[in-house]
Amino acid sequence: MIDTWGGYRTRLVETLRDRGVRDLAVLRAFGDTPRHLFVPEALRQRAYDDAALPIGFGQTISQPSTQAAFLEALALRGTERVLEVGTGSGYQAALLSMLVQHVVTVERVRALADRAAVALEEAGAANVLVAVGDGSLGWRPSAPYDAILVAAAGPTVPEPLVAQLKVGGVLVLPVQAPDGTQELVKLVRGVDGLERESLGDAKFVPLLGKHGFSEG
Repeated sequence: MIDTWGGYRTRLVETLRDRGVRDLAVLRAFGDTPRHLFVPEALRQRAYDDAALPIGFGQTISQPSTQAAFLEALALRGTERVLEVGTGSGYQAALLSMLVQHVVTVERVRALADRAAVALEEAGAANVLVAVGDGSLGWRPSAPYDAILVAAAGPTVPEPLVAQLKVGGVLVLPVQAPDGTQELVKLVRGVDGLERESLGDAKFVPLLGKHGFSEG
């Protein structure tokens, strides 16, 4: 079959490179991952814009440059087991599937999880497990993880995620302050605690769950 979207993906990669993305594996993942499969059909003409797009249930598919910042911060080598909290459309899990050995992605909204699973299968992401549950609790059956990324902002760093992270592992997540501002944070788990680095301002949907915000 003729790939009618290849030129759009190439343009997206050029945009990401212009915006400072340097990790060649990350750029290659964006160039190879069919984002249009993860976007509602009515918005597919905008699938390769560097923009967040609504996917229903009050959720969005994140801006590609934001996702690239996530992925670069993880500094992946290709052999990792990664946990993603907040499957959403499934696109970021598809990107991860090209960068690591195994991905577990947790989504609290079953309809989104089901839709993402279909898109991931269509995209050929065979090394992704889609689970339904409270992502703030992580996913203990597949722990420990080399890396964890959270695509929603909570008031604190969820303790279960830290507990499920290997020593030397990396956790990247947005944290929301009481005034509503958000900061993207990178945490590295050491033997004696967590090393914290700020990656700048962020803007994500709220993390709902036992170790996030209360629903409603």
